[in-house]
Amino acid sequence: MNNWNDVFSANLGKMMAIQIACGEFVVKNRNWNVDFDKGIIIFGDDEYPLQFLGSEANSSNTWLWAWENINGFDEKILSLAKSIKEKGIKLNLKLLTTAEIDITDELNGHNLLIVACGLADKNYCYYRGPHSGGAIFVAFSGVAEKVFSLVDVRKFIDITMKCIQQFSLNHKIFIESFLEWNKNKYEWQEDNIVANFGNSGKLKIEFEKVEGNFRIKNINFEGGK
Repeated sequence: MNNWNDVFSANLGKMMAIQIACGEFVVKNRNWNVDFDKGIIIFGDDEYPLQFLGSEANSSNTWLWAWENINGFDEKILSLAKSIKEKGIKLNLKLLTTAEIDITDELNGHNLLIVACGLADKNYCYYRGPHSGGAIFVAFSGVAEKVFSLVDVRKFIDITMKCIQQFSLNHKIFIESFLEWNKNKYEWQEDNIVANFGNSGKLKIEFEKVEGNFRIKNINFEGGK
């Protein structure tokens, strides 16, 4: 993986699965609040330790990484942002090392957090907290382990279809990375991937080559016995 799109494609599947589960089991459409002094995000009556990662500003339509923020936050809630910057330096990903970034239709806090949390050394969810001037983005941990559970074939297909419709991706890297995270054994058969979903059956993902790149052409599920 040698560019931003490849790294984004590699992390998107698992982070979409995690974020969907986070919404279902943690956020649950409840009111949110953040206490940066205590280092927590609150949903209803539940509190979780947070890491501040960055913010979007409506006035300038830009993203600012937390390590560049001048609000004087405690170093403890900036450690993840700083470690992600270090990973960005090693991977030569300028979007992880550039303090301020212009927001576009293809690039925003969500895209950046998908990569940041995907590359983190432990499991994190993330949350976009809107306010009058823009939005803050925090990662948080301490949630139920089921938030990070593997997905069944129905959810795998649903997430895959949503992702390839919504984002410009490297389809090959996206599918292989998503399957590996989901612990599905798979094999290539010519231009097709056949993935094993245990007793549920097998998933056949057909690719076509478009301008030298693999694109998903069709997805077929063969149910198990």
